[in-house]
Amino acid sequence: MSDSAGGCTQPHPAVTEAEVDALVRGICFKTGPPRRLGVEVEWLVHELRDPRLPVSPERLKAAYAAVRTVPLRSTLTFEPGGQLELSSPPAASLMECVGTVSADLDAVRAVLRRDGLALVGLGHDPWHMPRRFLREPRYDAMEACLDRTGPAGRAMMCTSASVQVCVDAGYEEPGSLGHVRRWWLAHQLGAVLVAVFANSPLAGGRPTGWLSTRQLRWAQIGTARAGGPVLDADPRAAWARHVLDAPVMCVRDGDGPWQVPQGLTFREWTRSGMPRPPTWEDLDYHATTLFPPVRPRGHLELRMIDAQPGDDGWIVPLAVTAALFDDPEAAETAYRTVKPLAERTHGIPAPHNPLWWDAARVGLADPELREVAAACFEAALRALPRLGAVGEIVDAVEAYRDRYVARGRCPADDTLDELRTTARAGHARTTPTHGKEAPS
Repeated sequence: MSDSAGGCTQPHPAVTEAEVDALVRGICFKTGPPRRLGVEVEWLVHELRDPRLPVSPERLKAAYAAVRTVPLRSTLTFEPGGQLELSSPPAASLMECVGTVSADLDAVRAVLRRDGLALVGLGHDPWHMPRRFLREPRYDAMEACLDRTGPAGRAMMCTSASVQVCVDAGYEEPGSLGHVRRWWLAHQLGAVLVAVFANSPLAGGRPTGWLSTRQLRWAQIGTARAGGPVLDADPRAAWARHVLDAPVMCVRDGDGPWQVPQGLTFREWTRSGMPRPPTWEDLDYHATTLFPPVRPRGHLELRMIDAQPGDDGWIVPLAVTAALFDDPEAAETAYRTVKPLAERTHGIPAPHNPLWWDAARVGLADPELREVAAACFEAALRALPRLGAVGEIVDAVEAYRDRYVARGRCPADDTLDELRTTARAGHARTTPTHGKEAPS
């Protein structure tokens, strides 16, 4: 959602359906040896003294103006609801990626702390209703488009946050690091990552019945906007079809407001040329308005992981994902381990199949997901030293495995436990004790 929001103010040559197909096939998977790694960390921004208090738009605007003055290596952007995002530059190693983002986060936190604000790692805001902070033509059009499928779109725009891991597409040739297998692996392993790192069980202060409410909201947006393509033997062809057959979110026109057509696919737009012929720039923009859990943009964006608790919680999903994709032995283990899970998708694209629903709803309480997660963590722990991870990173992954994976839990379970403890304490204070003083 932090992609460019610029409008089309100059005439450009129209693009044909055949040209779209060829261009998407040519740029969506840049194949080669996996060498680069990246991460995008999104954060909710709350009051340091009490996260349940709303932050006024004026206060947020002033704080963000101060943050923009800080020199950073990562790209700083802000989401429609005021969430803050840092996108790392492509890194040559896991440790380079961790070092860059950690330093940038330290700098950003210091500025926000002076204003009494804090970055909070939760996949979905547990207390506040969706509220737009950014007023731009892109987000006005997005809101109008997503409102057609219900309130989930506004929640996604304004109250969600994630850890998005970016890995290279992989080799052209078959094998554990080949682009075809990595594309397939991302869609099966993605459900495991949803379950392992689920961290958003609340909305409006109450349990939603889902451990990853963020993933639920994405799925509720619908298959056309937030679904993946049908998986087949040719990822390039599958993604090109998906891009062409996805509905156009908006037709840009200068400073807006932009038109929000009903049900117009990009394929139909190229054929009809109405309300104006689409251009190469329109195609590039259209691709940024599609939000599948795995998005090919030359590299692969894995978009399904909830934002994590703590200052450094984001490092564990980054390290585990990097190990399972970029270490040949771990990638082979992950591929064999998740293969049986594919039967539970019933051929339905992610995230709208039973496997992904179960992962978001019950997490590692699902025995099969728990078993697969345990095997993947073991493979990742063996691989991390080979990827140059320092002991601190390995220890963090091992601690996460022991605290959550080995016990069939995730951070969302901690949140629910705390909520139940608070509720019991409140009940004890208000329940009559038949002549005895209630405990305080």
